[in-house]
Amino acid sequence: MELAYYPGCSLHSTGQEFDLSVRAVFSRLGIGLTELEDWSCCGASSAHAIDPDLAVMLPARNLALAQRTGLDVLMPCAACYNRHVVASAHLAEDPALRARAEEMYGSLSGTSTQARPVLEVLCQDLPRGDLLEQVVRPLNGLPLVSYYGCLLLRPAAILQSEDPENPVLMDELLTDLGAEARRWSYASECCGGGLSLTRPPVVQRLVGRLVEAAREAGAEAIVTSCPLCQVNLEMRQSGQHLPIFYVTEVLAIALGVGAPAWWKKHLIDPAPLLRRYSLVG
Repeated sequence: MELAYYPGCSLHSTGQEFDLSVRAVFSRLGIGLTELEDWSCCGASSAHAIDPDLAVMLPARNLALAQRTGLDVLMPCAACYNRHVVASAHLAEDPALRARAEEMYGSLSGTSTQARPVLEVLCQDLPRGDLLEQVVRPLNGLPLVSYYGCLLLRPAAILQSEDPENPVLMDELLTDLGAEARRWSYASECCGGGLSLTRPPVVQRLVGRLVEAAREAGAEAIVTSCPLCQVNLEMRQSGQHLPIFYVTEVLAIALGVGAPAWWKKHLIDPAPLLRRYSLVG
């Protein structure tokens, strides 16, 4: 399998461990990733709140680049994925908008190229048996909760991915890897990431509620697939030290790939927890 790859801004900055673990995991699974040449920021998370037209035109440029590859494009960042899929929907619905985008960037028709999130590719495109055959270090019952946040699931009418009220793909994957996926009711609750810099007290309250609920469920870490959620959950905990993993980091452990150096990029060091479950040396 071959995919184009759009890391987005976060995976080159606060989410570097997400980028590193995506590349390591997909390489081990035999999925080729070719980074889009000259990709640009998609405008998340501010453009759509300031200029609706710009919020479509910024992703449209990347969609045009992806179309030239003839490949679906992997977008690990939930915000990037959301903005590109929403932009695609607007372009399909508004011929005048599409014409202006094509005048700037070239044709946006004639191919089935789609933006794809990590979970969808891992859980729906890759045969589960093929993935599990490569597990060398099961997760030893590590108790985790799956956290999607807002942007992978909503708006449901456009994304048409998992049930926004009861997503299951991440739980199923973690269970197959040998973790104990604890049930909780906060998988799609907002962490306040969009307000992290402007209204920290609100965000601290939202994050505190999520961390408390994860603890009540018996989890010892939260697993996400969104770099905005990950850094927000780490940064805005108050008096708590609950590790926050990317789903690809957890998968990398199970597959026996990746460098321990990326754990040092976390604000909350997950190594003590992983050592307790004999998952790192």
